[in-house]
Amino acid sequence: MAYNVRELLNSFVGGLENLSTTNPENVGAFMGLLGASYEPKALDLKTKELMSVAIGCFTRCEYCIVYHSYKAFEAGATKEEILEAAMVAVAFGGGPSMAYAVTLLNECIVEFESDFK
Repeated sequence: MAYNVRELLNSFVGGLENLSTTNPENVGAFMGLLGASYEPKALDLKTKELMSVAIGCFTRCEYCIVYHSYKAFEAGATKEEILEAAMVAVAFGGGPSMAYAVTLLNECIVEFESDFK
């Protein structure tokens, strides 16, 4: 299956914006949690985004894979680092994680890598 990863990214971000108009407390709480979790402390933002790519592949969350692969590039990750993080997910998640790494994540890399060169 071919994905339009940019459309998925925009759909997710737009969906959050739309939901915040009717459920501002919930979306605000979620965004606050994300903000606190991704604040650079002992781990830098790039490391946290690479962890998020791996978790997305492990849990098979398409929107997570798309969003966090984009954010990983934005945080300075390379294609090689993103794929290596995904291979850690494969070590724990086996075939299903590999399936997402070689399809959706690969399409994200092809689509988003040039945005940050």
